Amino acid sequence: MNDVTDDSIAVKIHESFLQRIGKVSLSEINSWNNSMNYMYKVLNTPIIPDDVGVAIEYKVPTTSRRIDFMLTGLDKQDRYSVVIVELKQWTALNKIESLDGLVETVINKRLGKHTHPSYQAYTYARLISDYNETVQNESISLYPCAYLHNYIREENDPLTDAVYESWIAEAPVFTKGDALKLRGFISTYIKKSDRKKSLYLIEHGKIKPSKSLQDSLLKMLDGNEEFLMIEEQKVAYEEALLMAKKAQSTDRKQVLIVEGGPGTGKSVLAINLLVKLTSQEMVCQYVTKNSAPKRLQQGYRKTVINNLFKSSGVYYEALPNEFDVLIVDEAHRLNEKSGLFKNKGENQMMEIIRAAKCSIFFIDEYQKVSMQDAGNKEQIKQFAQLYDAEVVEIELESQFRCNGSDGYLAWLDDVLGLRETANSDGFDFQYDFRVFDDPNELRHEIFKKNHNNKARMLAGYCWDWIKDGKNNPQVHDIYIEEYQFSASWNLNNTQTWAIDPESVEQIGCIHTSQGLEFEYVGVIIGEDLRYMDGNIVTDPFKRAKTDKSLSGFKSLYKKDKNKALRIADQIIKNTYRTLLTRGMKGCYIYCVDPLLKEYFIKRLSRLSRLHNITYPLYKEREYAVAEEKASYITREKPSE
Repeated sequence: MNDVTDDSIAVKIHESFLQRIGKVSLSEINSWNNSMNYMYKVLNTPIIPDDVGVAIEYKVPTTSRRIDFMLTGLDKQDRYSVVIVELKQWTALNKIESLDGLVETVINKRLGKHTHPSYQAYTYARLISDYNETVQNESISLYPCAYLHNYIREENDPLTDAVYESWIAEAPVFTKGDALKLRGFISTYIKKSDRKKSLYLIEHGKIKPSKSLQDSLLKMLDGNEEFLMIEEQKVAYEEALLMAKKAQSTDRKQVLIVEGGPGTGKSVLAINLLVKLTSQEMVCQYVTKNSAPKRLQQGYRKTVINNLFKSSGVYYEALPNEFDVLIVDEAHRLNEKSGLFKNKGENQMMEIIRAAKCSIFFIDEYQKVSMQDAGNKEQIKQFAQLYDAEVVEIELESQFRCNGSDGYLAWLDDVLGLRETANSDGFDFQYDFRVFDDPNELRHEIFKKNHNNKARMLAGYCWDWIKDGKNNPQVHDIYIEEYQFSASWNLNNTQTWAIDPESVEQIGCIHTSQGLEFEYVGVIIGEDLRYMDGNIVTDPFKRAKTDKSLSGFKSLYKKDKNKALRIADQIIKNTYRTLLTRGMKGCYIYCVDPLLKEYFIKRLSRLSRLHNITYPLYKEREYAVAEEKASYITREKPSE
């Protein structure tokens, strides 16, 4: 409050923001100035103690989202109590009756669909309670609300329309002139100071990872929505339901393209949509490159599974509009032709659009890892136009993988040379990334992290998969002579490799692990990715002969050398991007090429300089020393 009085509050927030998170726009700085002046009015009362805990721009666990304002203290029974305030600069909005929990408003001069402020505040509270073990164990109560201090409410106002009643009941909404009402809401739950203890418990609480998709499919198909959708996920979900319904009532096809990087919840959305649309008695199928997860197959008769989950290569014989909805997960992995010899049909994207009244494509073009991966947005839109379909595009941003670190993903893209990003100097403190000198040490660390069967070893496909070894764990496919390191590719257990306890002994490749997630991954980068003359270089000739992802490369190389190398370069980089983003909490790497190892270390050293960290991030034995010196470093996150 003193900082508001002397007009330094936005400056102090900005300084801390730069140090902890990164750059910020001028509009956001102005919003801090505006909103903090309104919060001053709310808090300027003796009934709210001066020394309650305050958190501004608090990062929601496992996501890239931030809570605008939190107050912590004790209630009248001396229990920990936290009030979450979602602050909005909005002055007007339109209600959307057909989409649950969504409104329409102008942000950055663009009219678009966004979650209702009450829904947003409620989901943030739920995410903290769902992902923070300490909040659950210490019985910390969370009370969300929204404050639209520039919004003048009118009679029959859309903000508080009956369609939002259930969300407003969970998180009350306050508008211009409601400072005293918001003050009353806060003072109901915060009576005295807790000396910032609950804020400390939340900040330092053990973060549990997002629930694993393969562990929850059974319950989800029973109608239990296990994954809470936030922001763009909720928008995409409601938009998909609306388009599916619209396709049933009109003669015009609907095509939804949902784009998002690793861990943005694409598969979660796809499964939820399958459950919901099937419950609405629509003929709906889930189109996937891989078969249905093993856990799901264990709970249902095979005929049920086969009716719900289909390969992308079965629709060339389908009749037009035979299906109400086709949900395509990992649409970037669609092929042009179908059949064992790729000689059937014309184009899988076209065939899916033709076969369905409504088709939903979840896509990430940076995850194309095979010469046969042909799925792309432009062609989807071209085929949609061919069938006069209405097309909607939505982009997902909220991260659930890599501890919610958008910064790590952007840094990785920059390091691999996929694209230049603003994160060339590193990422935030919340992802455990390490470079190891010895693959045996890396494996040892993965074994240590596998106490709950959530850590796995992965490798680039640079070692042949020996046929005799597919059922024999004694046959080692991968051998690194310098360190006397040997290991087997995963056995004939591809469908259960992610959950079999003994699988930590085996190493998965891109075809085994794409689409899966673990807490920690250890990745061996083979000779197909090296560092030469100041650049990341790829070498398709170092790929194993048994790897089919570059099938067709040599024939194309003879016809058009540059084109072949360009495509192979993208596939190899995309492959390692995918492998290096399978870990929710951390990723450890060993590079066969010593120059590539030094390159990663150099890129990490930029991060250490940026955050005034002087110890080598890549030396495991020095972590313990560094941890003792830095109070903010915990045993759970040594890379910080």
